[in-house]
Amino acid sequence: MSHPIENEPVLNELAWALVEEIIVSAEDLRVQMHETSAGGTVIDFGVDALGSLAAGIALSEVCMAGLAEIELQQGTLNGIGWPQVFVSTDEPLAACLLSQYAGWAVQVGKFFGMGSGPMRAAAGAEEMFSHLDYHEEAEQVVGVLESGKLPGEDVIMMIAEKCGVSPNNVTLLVAPTASVAGSFQVVARSVETCLHKLHELKFDLTRIRSAVGSAPFAPVAADDLAGIGRTNDAILYGGRVHLWVTGDDESLASIGPKVPSSASEAYGEPFVTIFEQAGHDFYAIDKLLFSPAEVVFQNVDTGRVHVFGGTDESVVAKSFGIAR
Repeated sequence: MSHPIENEPVLNELAWALVEEIIVSAEDLRVQMHETSAGGTVIDFGVDALGSLAAGIALSEVCMAGLAEIELQQGTLNGIGWPQVFVSTDEPLAACLLSQYAGWAVQVGKFFGMGSGPMRAAAGAEEMFSHLDYHEEAEQVVGVLESGKLPGEDVIMMIAEKCGVSPNNVTLLVAPTASVAGSFQVVARSVETCLHKLHELKFDLTRIRSAVGSAPFAPVAADDLAGIGRTNDAILYGGRVHLWVTGDDESLASIGPKVPSSASEAYGEPFVTIFEQAGHDFYAIDKLLFSPAEVVFQNVDTGRVHVFGGTDESVVAKSFGIAR
């Protein structure tokens, strides 16, 4: 599956295979299964369930439809040992933008959650899918919701209608930001944020052949607002991404300085401060901010390596509440 921009229902099928493994391993993962009256399935990864590191990996894999390797590796942060969330993929466009990107704001009544995962490709409501010429006619859909509340029957019904499936063929995995699995799946978006930034900058994404990314694993916060701050800071100030690309070097040299988070005038403050200044409205924040701190392009055609940006681990340490 070298270019999954074909009109084939692959992403939801791949994710469903992972969900079947999660269902079998629910007790070990410390997640909880819920069958809704509408017939759909909700899997709690951290709202009431305890969750786990393994659940965080499983949740992140579903977000990326199984098209990436995701693991926790030991690294350093501001001079101390600190775990890093490491992501690698040879299908970056499909894994990150067509599946993982949290582009669906799911709001029904009093319920709100940021929606990601392959269900987005079946709904096809975002402009991104028109730009990338991709849509799935899926029989069953799988989605991930970042929310502190479990969705009810009305959410299942709405998603089923938008995706063109029956309610009993909807599976939603839910975790709040302030949970182990929820924090993990957000920090696993280092590559995704980079690709979305390049998409916004109108870079030819078909030039990207492979990608790896890493970011320090944010500690679970006391509440979701603090969790949003910590997980974003992990990527904005501590994220590193390598892209293997084709084509000319001139375009890379031109676009490169605009890609890291430091290209934004908002760069430098902890994200929770930036978020508060924007009235807690993500869409009021400068789009140039949302990307990794450091981006490296390796041109496989010319052999040139282009490095842009750099990490600021002091901001991450402050955000994480690390004192020495």
